[in-house]
Amino acid sequence: MEKPKKCISIEEARKERDEWVRTRGKDIQECGGYEDTREFWYSLEELQEYLDYVREKSKEQGVKKPGIRFYLGAYPAKKDKKGYATIFLVPTKEVAEEAESTEEVSGPNNYEIEPMNITHGGYPPTNY
Repeated sequence: MEKPKKCISIEEARKERDEWVRTRGKDIQECGGYEDTREFWYSLEELQEYLDYVREKSKEQGVKKPGIRFYLGAYPAKKDKKGYATIFLVPTKEVAEEAESTEEVSGPNNYEIEPMNITHGGYPPTNY
């Protein structure tokens, strides 16, 4: 199997992680008073199950080119738990043929299919 076109090098991934920590992570820590998670884990089985679900539901709707958008979120803080960051996955509909905006290029959200969350975030965060 060939490597996918959008793969990046390990070095580039580490640079991007370092840039996030330098430009956002420290501010979040100062604001919240704790180091928030910044990495999230799904098993391949969970991801494949969700991708298959989105593909099937999209097919039922006549959506020919579904996609997945990743959103940052945060759990509500409770008295015994911090409001850690999370991500959730949202299905999208097909990309417009002659797209002019970023949303059109990546396809609009498909609100007829449920998003996916319940991920495992590393605390403390695991560096890459």
